[in-house]
Amino acid sequence: MLNELDRNIANAILGVDTLWGGDVMNPSGMGRFIADSWCSDHALPEAYTHPTAAKLRETGAVTAKDIDRDSIKQYLRAVDVPGAIAGVAAGAIHLGGTRGAFLLSVAECCRVMFDLALEMIGEGDKVPYTRAVRASTGRDPSPSDPSHDRNLVKEILGKAGHLSKAGGDILTAVDLWRSERAVAGRDVASKSAGVIAMYETLTRKNLLPYLPAEMHDVPMANINFLSIENAWFSGSMNYIGRARNADGSPQYEATYEINAALQISMPEFEQLVSHEVVPGHVTTFAFMQKLYMLGRVGFEATVLTMNTRFATLAEGIANNAILMAHGVTSIEELEDPNLRVGVLLALLQDQAKNQSSWLTWGEERPKDEVAKVLRRDFLVSEERADKLSGAWGRHPLLGRMYLPAYKIGTELIGKLRQEHPPEKILPVMYGCSGLVDCVTIVDLL
Repeated sequence: MLNELDRNIANAILGVDTLWGGDVMNPSGMGRFIADSWCSDHALPEAYTHPTAAKLRETGAVTAKDIDRDSIKQYLRAVDVPGAIAGVAAGAIHLGGTRGAFLLSVAECCRVMFDLALEMIGEGDKVPYTRAVRASTGRDPSPSDPSHDRNLVKEILGKAGHLSKAGGDILTAVDLWRSERAVAGRDVASKSAGVIAMYETLTRKNLLPYLPAEMHDVPMANINFLSIENAWFSGSMNYIGRARNADGSPQYEATYEINAALQISMPEFEQLVSHEVVPGHVTTFAFMQKLYMLGRVGFEATVLTMNTRFATLAEGIANNAILMAHGVTSIEELEDPNLRVGVLLALLQDQAKNQSSWLTWGEERPKDEVAKVLRRDFLVSEERADKLSGAWGRHPLLGRMYLPAYKIGTELIGKLRQEHPPEKILPVMYGCSGLVDCVTIVDLL
């Protein structure tokens, strides 16, 4: 059974998730939202099971085109979400230490997401942009500067002759480079197995030896790739983690849904696999579940959450995953110039996410203007420019709390890997010294 603090954690996270129309038990990213996982064997809390919750999951709650405010108010009368959030904060203060600091930030992020939900139904003040970014990343919002990475792309493509073919225009050169190496979104599932196997082999060679022995038997890439049509996202990693072997041990399973319209090259796809699967998100979630099974981390490791400082850390791990798999700390150390271009373009895309957030919410620029900036300055595809300036960038929650996480997390993990040897940074990063986020990891190190 869950203790009082764990019940508050469950009700706070799944309460906020329900208000935003999420369903953590849905195996598809089309139905999930705030809560990224529920992989313990504990019963779901009242915030999920109360009869009023089903209506919100069905309609989309505050994300619905026509918001049913009466149903939301009924849910909030039945389920004390603010009380659960306050309970997490009080428990965190009582605990103190690294876990207490971690949970205190979870409580603050849940409070901001709750206030954003109230804003959506006209029951609260507008949440300041700075407050939202500071809660989920520990830093104030700031614009992206793509010049360094873009110049590196220009240099590599220039040496390979791609720039001259494009008449000296870097965006045209990137588009041509990408089209020559394109992988259709609907073909990704069939091509994923070989790339996953390659990166699992690299991870076992260059990363796993630095982690405790009890982590070595964890399946790091138990995932199925699925191609889906008409998704509002480019891809969604869905960590399930509820399947069990005959002896009761987890199978650490996940799925990855990829938009069939995605425009991506094979080098970018390698970066995607390292980011989403191994040693990125799937590996990170599997390690957290294993540590929970070993009793090394608390219940919160089984109900990991978007728009939090842990999510910022996780995006940083994922964006540095390809370097960790290859056993290097900088892009320049990757031997294949095409792979360097693919990684740089992926990182420029994540800088574009932050810039979309900054321009949309910090400067209140219109969508079309934002899309043009992302395409021109960050070399993203037309499909990405449209999604990042629209469905993602203008989303009242993701645009203000999540999009800045990619850049901030990536820069943090890159810096820490430069400053600390792998035997020190890698176990801490993957939770072997206790669950950390993008702020507490610095304190712990």
